[in-house]
Amino acid sequence: MVKAIVYTLTAIALCVGLFIFTQWYVSTQFGEFSDALETLYTKVETKTASAEDGYAVRTLWNDKKSKLHVFVPHNDISYIDYWLNEACGLLYNGEYELALGKVEVLKEIAKALPDAYSVKFENIF
Repeated sequence: MVKAIVYTLTAIALCVGLFIFTQWYVSTQFGEFSDALETLYTKVETKTASAEDGYAVRTLWNDKKSKLHVFVPHNDISYIDYWLNEACGLLYNGEYELALGKVEVLKEIAKALPDAYSVKFENIF
C-alpha cells in the first residue's frame, strides 16, 4: 500500500516537472525567435532590411523548429514556415510594405503559440 502511494506521488511529481520544463523550454525558444522577429520588423519598417536579414531569421527558426517538433504540432510549425518564407520572398523583391504585414503576423503567432501549449486551466479543459 505504501509503495503504491510512493510510486503514484513520484509519477505525479515527474509529470509536473515535465510540464514545467516543457512550458519553460517552449517559451524560451519562442522568446528568442520573437526577439529576432522584432529586430526584423524594425528593419523592415525603416526599409533597411535585406533578404539576408530575413534569411538569418529563417536560419534561426530552422534551428529552433528542429527541437520544437517534440512539443509543438507540425501544422503550427509549418504555418510559421509559410509566413516566414513569404516574408523572405518579399524582402528579396524589396516589397517592404507587404513584408511588414507578414512579419507582423509572425510576431503575433510567435506570441500566441507558447500560450496555446502552456499548462493553464483553459488549455486543459
